[in-house]
Amino acid sequence: MTDRLRVGVVGTGVIAQVMHLHYLEELAGSYEVAAVCDIVPDRARACAGRYGVAAAFTDWREMLRQPLDAVLVLTSGSHAPVAVAAARAGMHVLVEKPMCFSVPEGRAMIDAARQAGVTLMVAYPKRYDPAYARFQDAAGELAEPRLLRVTTFESPFRPYIEHYPLLPAARPPADVAGLLQAETDASITAALGDQAGEFERRTYHMVLLDTLVHELNTVRGLLGEPDRLDYVDLREHSLTAMLRFGDLPVAIHWIDLPGIARYQMEFALYAPDARVRLAFPSPFLRSEPSLLETEGGDPGTARSWRTEETVSYESAFKRELIAFHDSVVNGTEPLTSGLDGLRDIALCQAIIESHREGRPVDRPTSVG
Repeated sequence: MTDRLRVGVVGTGVIAQVMHLHYLEELAGSYEVAAVCDIVPDRARACAGRYGVAAAFTDWREMLRQPLDAVLVLTSGSHAPVAVAAARAGMHVLVEKPMCFSVPEGRAMIDAARQAGVTLMVAYPKRYDPAYARFQDAAGELAEPRLLRVTTFESPFRPYIEHYPLLPAARPPADVAGLLQAETDASITAALGDQAGEFERRTYHMVLLDTLVHELNTVRGLLGEPDRLDYVDLREHSLTAMLRFGDLPVAIHWIDLPGIARYQMEFALYAPDARVRLAFPSPFLRSEPSLLETEGGDPGTARSWRTEETVSYESAFKRELIAFHDSVVNGTEPLTSGLDGLRDIALCQAIIESHREGRPVDRPTSVG
């Protein structure tokens, strides 16, 4: 294998077109996109034509018969079937979040990659954001932090992508869509059991796995593994979870605000004499910087101050692809490894368990 990786891309939807394919072109010295795959035939062909890709497929199994070094799995739904098959074929794997829908699926992915000796990495771009690294440093300097508060205001994403030249939206064939829905339903049942109601299933899929998994992973990247999930409140348009890391409480709030196209996600850490806040922009905006805000003061006086820092305009998505290339070529362990992603799935399952049973969950990221 040369340093320039031949990759296949499974899924050519919004995130593939807005981010991954764009940055793969910029990183042409490290990547050659040799094949694309999408269940919508016209979109697969159109995407291949737009990006100069030689081969287009509608069945990922056919694509995996090509001489590829790595596969990017960018589809909706569980990524376990493609990832396991790709690893067994000797290909390195980068999967979009969530890596899968249940802990057993994640274990199968990790086992397949380990047995084949290939890299399995989960795409969590916030962990590769230069501002996040600065936030980690600033957080480490705080004495006696008292609370970490995470707040996400969810908003419609269409206004954030209308300026990109995206391929026309298309629906998959009805039989294919039906099969994928059945597979998704089965995966959610495997994760939550038969007793989960429709509200819990929908929250698990569309809120926890589809959006809040980013926040959970970012908190874990900062603090490690939680000792306890103390409390969960699930509502139709909001979610609150309280975690405990040693003596530090962490409050995570997600609120759906569909009438305001102003996405916000912030992480705020509070100590007696300092406050540090990191604000992420919409994940669909290329090179929009994250902002780091710090506050401090002189104890016993009226003097206080606040600074706002733009750390970098580097794309976290691009840095993520650079990190994946480094892991494949140099054999380094990914920052967001398969095991790292699996712990997020365990935490998502624990949040539903805590809500259903009305009790705390100890060691909620344990995967056995």
